[in-house]
Amino acid sequence: MDQPADHPRILTGKIGVLLVNLGTPDAPDESAVRRYLAEFLSDRRVVEIPQIFWQPILRGLVLRTRPRKSAHAYSQVWTEDGSPLAFHTAAQARALQARLGDAAIVRYAMRYQKPAMAVELDKLLADGCERILIAPLYPQYSGATTASALDAVANWIKDRRRLPALRTMPPYFDDPLAITAMHKDLSAQIAALDFAPELLVLSFHGMPERTLRLGDPYHCHCQKTARLLGERFAVSHPELKLATSFQSRFGRAKWLEPATDDVIKVQGANGIRRMVVAAPGFSSDCLETIEELGIRGREDFEAAGGTHFAALTCLNTGEPGMEMLEALIRRELAGWI
Repeated sequence: MDQPADHPRILTGKIGVLLVNLGTPDAPDESAVRRYLAEFLSDRRVVEIPQIFWQPILRGLVLRTRPRKSAHAYSQVWTEDGSPLAFHTAAQARALQARLGDAAIVRYAMRYQKPAMAVELDKLLADGCERILIAPLYPQYSGATTASALDAVANWIKDRRRLPALRTMPPYFDDPLAITAMHKDLSAQIAALDFAPELLVLSFHGMPERTLRLGDPYHCHCQKTARLLGERFAVSHPELKLATSFQSRFGRAKWLEPATDDVIKVQGANGIRRMVVAAPGFSSDCLETIEELGIRGREDFEAAGGTHFAALTCLNTGEPGMEMLEALIRRELAGWI
């Protein structure tokens, strides 16, 4: 059968990779932060309170008070290139594209706000991608992060007629590729400091404690990442002490402990004078790593008597991190490329 003269040109035969990160406001102002928080905090994976009770609290209280505070925090880390999370993730996508060459088309998206996952998936389809790998950039699995990203993919699937074959990249919290990359990168950063740290705090994003009791593996994944890194540092830096903590508490519910801000204060009060903090649960630097750890963490530590402090950067587009990401992606694309 001949193709109709007005048949649209459809590209086919390509492989796509979509890197997915959490999300960020479009600007460091109250209105942009309010839009971001409204979407983020309306996700049932993030806040597991029944919506009939939660939405009045969100709309009537949280979105009236929190955007101003959060906008101030974002203004302290905003750059000429915009949000750190956005430009680091975009840079990772560009670097991965360069490494993969013509083997795949790489795009990135945010679970909340822009660039939206549905939009970027549509672009990959339009580019001719008949096979797409979804790669959440979360080393540790959580219902509030990885599963939420897959929810967005499921919603996209329900609204599309033409669909590609899909794969999803699993969490890599204990993958030797990830542990090696983190240890190599953090060791190089420590070596570049003008002081020898006594303590390395491994700070992971917090979650309500109830998520652990309900079966979310996130806490276990974080603990295993910390243990495996600790084993590497015990060999390479035998004098360096390690501590594991959880940051970014929100609301009145009990969260995973110990809290990072408490650990920083207690360690300073107990005589630790030289501290470094790293965030092995984040693939790229963002508000939580730059402002919460780098700025407020330093203030807390110095107020408690500390004299030397550094917040180490995430893997971002450094060589260890990109080597790891390329290897993980190529492994998941096996049989496709």
